[in-house]
Amino acid sequence: MTDTRGQQSPYETYGDEQPEREPYHPPQAYQAPGGTQGGQAPTGQQAASAVRLPRTGARTTPRTRKARLRVAKADPWSVMKVSFLLSIALGICTVVAVAVLWMVMDAMGVFSTVGGTISEATGSNESNGFDLQSFLSLPRVLIFTSVIAVIDVVLATALATLGAFIYNLSAGFVGGVELTLAEDE
Repeated sequence: MTDTRGQQSPYETYGDEQPEREPYHPPQAYQAPGGTQGGQAPTGQQAASAVRLPRTGARTTPRTRKARLRVAKADPWSVMKVSFLLSIALGICTVVAVAVLWMVMDAMGVFSTVGGTISEATGSNESNGFDLQSFLSLPRVLIFTSVIAVIDVVLATALATLGAFIYNLSAGFVGGVELTLAEDE
């Protein structure tokens, strides 16, 4: 019985009928040691020698993965929230630092010494002069520092939010800031 279907693709063969074909070898980017010339297909012996062997040596330095990213947009709402919290923390640190500094200077006697010198320089026979110790009392200094800290919170939050809007406008023109991030293993 003869097959009248004509030539078939290798996938349409039935049973044990397998056409004998050489295995597919993709083109090599680098020439094998006994290499072929002019892009000819390697013969069986050359193909066996062109098989890449696995590396046996262990890597001594850890591999670092790198990713190049671009900050295209800064969300003004999130910038405002973060800058508000950071400026509140900075304001609290400022008030605490001024209070500690005032207590240290008062314990060292700086206000009494400088106050005595100023009252002698500004005083006359009828009056004692300017009293620096009552002017620079701790409650007065802390109230002044708190007012400055509140103004700083408002200004820092507004400037950071305005900076986010300006960054978004400029990133639209030039593409944003490019960062290269590396991951250590």
